[in-house]
Amino acid sequence: MDKIIKIGLSILLLICLTDMPYGYFQLVRFISLIGFAILAYQAKQQGKQREAIIFGVLALLFQPFLKISLGRILWNIVDAITAIWLLLSIFRKSNNNK
Repeated sequence: MDKIIKIGLSILLLICLTDMPYGYFQLVRFISLIGFAILAYQAKQQGKQREAIIFGVLALLFQPFLKISLGRILWNIVDAITAIWLLLSIFRKSNNNK
C-alpha cells in the first residue's frame, strides 16, 4: 500500500510543476497531508523512526490549514525533490528486499 501512496503522491507533486489552477494545489495539499500522515503512521508501526519523522514533517509542510508561503519557485523545488525522494525510496526498498 505504501508504494501506491508514494507513486500517487509523486505524480501529484510532479504535476504541480506545470501551470495548474490554484484549486489543484489546494487538492494536492489535502491529499499530501493524508498520504504523508498514513506513511508516517506505517513507518512508525514498522519501527522506522527516521522515516516516520520525515513523513511527519512533510505532512506538516504540505498541510493546507496554516499555509507556509514559500513562493512558486521554491515550492516547485520542494515538490520535485519530494517526488524524486519518494520514487527513489520505492526502488531502494525493492533492492533491499532482493
